Amino acid sequence: MQMGFWRDGKLKEELDSRVSALGQGEQNDITVWRSGSLRGTPVGAAAHVSIFSRRHSTATKEKHSAELARGESQQTETCKDFRNRRGEESVMRRGVTWWLCATLCLSAWGFARASRASQHPLQTMRRQRRAANDDANKKCSYTFLVPQQRITGPICASATGPEPDKERVTRMDISDLREVLNKQRREIETMQLVVDVDGNLVNEMKLLRKESRNMNSRVTQLYMQLLHEIIRKRDNSLELALLENRVLNATSEMLRLASRYRELEVRFGLLAGVVNNQSALIAVLEDRCLQAYGGGRHELPAVPPLVQVVPESLPVNSGRFTNEIQRVHNRALPRGSRMDPPPTLSPVGVPPPTLSTEGPFKDCYQVRQAGHKASGMYLLKTEGSDRLIQVWCEHGLDNGGWTVFQRRKDGSVNFFRNWDNYKKGFGNIDSEYWLGLDNIYNLTKQGDYRLLIELEDWVGKKVYAEYSSFRLESESEGFRVRLGTYQGNAGDSLGSNNGKPFTTLDRDRDAFSGNCAHFHKGGWWYNACGQTNLNGVWYSGGVYRSKFQDGVFWADYGGGFYSMKAVRMMIRPID
Repeated sequence: MQMGFWRDGKLKEELDSRVSALGQGEQNDITVWRSGSLRGTPVGAAAHVSIFSRRHSTATKEKHSAELARGESQQTETCKDFRNRRGEESVMRRGVTWWLCATLCLSAWGFARASRASQHPLQTMRRQRRAANDDANKKCSYTFLVPQQRITGPICASATGPEPDKERVTRMDISDLREVLNKQRREIETMQLVVDVDGNLVNEMKLLRKESRNMNSRVTQLYMQLLHEIIRKRDNSLELALLENRVLNATSEMLRLASRYRELEVRFGLLAGVVNNQSALIAVLEDRCLQAYGGGRHELPAVPPLVQVVPESLPVNSGRFTNEIQRVHNRALPRGSRMDPPPTLSPVGVPPPTLSTEGPFKDCYQVRQAGHKASGMYLLKTEGSDRLIQVWCEHGLDNGGWTVFQRRKDGSVNFFRNWDNYKKGFGNIDSEYWLGLDNIYNLTKQGDYRLLIELEDWVGKKVYAEYSSFRLESESEGFRVRLGTYQGNAGDSLGSNNGKPFTTLDRDRDAFSGNCAHFHKGGWWYNACGQTNLNGVWYSGGVYRSKFQDGVFWADYGGGFYSMKAVRMMIRPID
């Protein structure tokens, strides 16, 4: 491209050469045409210049050269100013245009490349045509010739007419821009939907992260629990080892005790032999005494017959025999002796502080009717008597209301007593006791009562014997017992004693030739010593070994050599 300015002296040299050529020939007038507006930049269509020269004189060449130089400098300054102004206008227009486009397309900047790729085909063809015209118009050249007249500045001309304004905005461009904006708006709406979907996905991701954190905390908790369980099992293994050591120690101790027990059994056998020898010696001495002081030989009283009832299953919790008796000394008194063993606390007297303040009542059934449901000690006062009776009322069995007049449980009280003790009563109400024949007689004469006997063996099994009626006659009749019909699962061992008076060591009223109380070591309604002895010696362990059947036995349950662990005799009015 040739600029319309004298740069580096090239255009000046070309013009001087042409002027020299013209000086040799005819001088012609020069006319210059240039299309387009005067611009400081060589843009637009190509310039076509026609030169018509006139002859000039040689004398005027130098003058025109000087003027041409001055015109050249003025043209240069003018073109520079014009170019600067056009550049500023162009920059301003472009800035406004780009500011408008940036404002409209700011929300869709990420889709500019896609929108350029999807432009309308007509617009694309128009722009290609404009680009071709621009390339053609860029080829522009300027030639400055000295006119015939005095020229004060350069004359720029163009043969292609006015140059089109490329930066002018047309309606088609606005419609294209609106179409692009509508398309971008639709894309923005689509992107809004995508953003909403992405927001839902983000919320779901947040929930999943929260659940993941919860799961992590739960896994951590389970892991800690597993560690605690492992530690606990390790501690349990240590404890198990300690228990094994203890078991070994206990086993060794048990073996030592077993050997000691065998030694004691040997000693017991020796002592039993000594006792048998002494029994035989005592029998010989009794014979000699009878011969010496009786004036002749008399026959000794016969031994009472042993119980013949043998139960089908003997309730025994140990395979060995025992003769451990109650803790209180229960040595049999000599025949005919009136000495009484030291009595225990009497149930008659001032009630202890633990008794109920209500009452007194006539029997435990009235206590039950008064609303008392707890078993315990209560005060009774029978009809026709001024004495208060302290008694145990049982309310936990068969709707309650039972008056307990005899109880055996641990052998803490000696039941080998005389008549006076059995008449008044003895023992401890909260342990073992006998209420007294007088008190039992006063209770039963108040109305019709039934009898319930509860038996417990050494394996914890309980059986019952119930009689439909029970009463005692007066002391003049020996407190004779009257029984009704039997029902229960213990067996009717008391039926043979029905109608028999009460017998003690010092008052023999039984049907046997001797004194059954002496052989059975207690007081009871003996017949010919009978099938039961609930006031006998309390032996521990069940099966006992004795010369006579003197334990707490019930012949139809266990036999005569099985001592019961616990016994209760109680009465209640007939419903």
